[in-house]
Parts: sequence; structure tokens; C-alpha cells
Amino acid sequence: MNEIEKNQKNCCGKKTKSRTEEEYKDLINRLNRIEGQIRGIKKMVEQDAYCVDILTQVSAANAALHSFNKVLLANHIRTCVAENVKNGNEEIVDELVMVLQKLMK
Repeated sequence: MNEIEKNQKNCCGKKTKSRTEEEYKDLINRLNRIEGQIRGIKKMVEQDAYCVDILTQVSAANAALHSFNKVLLANHIRTCVAENVKNGNEEIVDELVMVLQKLMK
């Protein structure tokens, strides 16, 4: 099994990716912060907080999700896309274009 196959092994017909410990920890930390922000927004709604204050927190959560996407996309391009292109799998470029189109909506 080559490196690409190891990184993109199939699980129930879906691709998976092995991440470094550092990459994994960074992504999980970001998601934990976002999860905390969402819980905070929910609590604000439950406590009848002022609309503008809630909207400000929602904007911060959206920015955190956007930042998460940028980090994940950069990692994907540096690893999955680069390795596939080096090994002659040009289909990965079509997949990347499709993902970028979805993100830019």
C-alpha cells in the first residue's frame, strides 16, 4: 500500500485521512473553541440577551469557522492534493475545484 492509499484509506466507501498529532490537536482545539462559542450564543438566547450582542457573537463564531476552513483547506492542498498530483491522479484537481466552488458560495 503506497502513502496515498494509507492517507486516503476507505472506510465504509468513504475516504479518510491520517493527520499528524499537531494537525489533529490544532483542528480539535479550534472546534472546541467554536463549540464553546455556540454554547455561549445558545445561553445568550436563553437569557434573553440583546439582539446586537447575540449577533456580535454569531459573527465571531462565523469567523472562527471560516478560519477553521482555511486551515483545513491549506492542509488538504499541501498533503492530499499535492501527493495525488505528484502521483498522476489529476482527478483530485477536479475535486478541489468543486470544494472551492462550494466554499465560495
